[in-house]
Amino acid sequence: MPASQRTTQVCLFIVAAIALLGGTVQMVLGQPQTAPRLDNVHRFMAGVYFSVGFINLWAASTITRQGPLVYLLALGVLLAGVGRLVSISQVGLPEPHAVWLGYLIPELVLPFVIAPSHRASARLRP
Repeated sequence: MPASQRTTQVCLFIVAAIALLGGTVQMVLGQPQTAPRLDNVHRFMAGVYFSVGFINLWAASTITRQGPLVYLLALGVLLAGVGRLVSISQVGLPEPHAVWLGYLIPELVLPFVIAPSHRASARLRP
């Protein structure tokens, strides 16, 4: 497997792990210190987040057969990071700052690793 394809695969596995873990934690914790409607939406989105983990896991496991899906997954991660940036600009950075920056930085960096490495590996295919 070419290094560029392995890079794409590893990044997708990282995204999968983050989404599966994050989705599970958010489903369990919910948003209890708010209105029932917001807790309901929060846990719904946790389920979506969790399912995206499975999609990334599958895409990473079958990377040699993947095409445009990888770009869509990278876009989803980038848009998640943009959502965090909008939230931070509107209501501030949650405490502890290091944790939330630890979520934000990979969401803004990984898409810019995934897309070019996937494109490079697509050029190598016969």
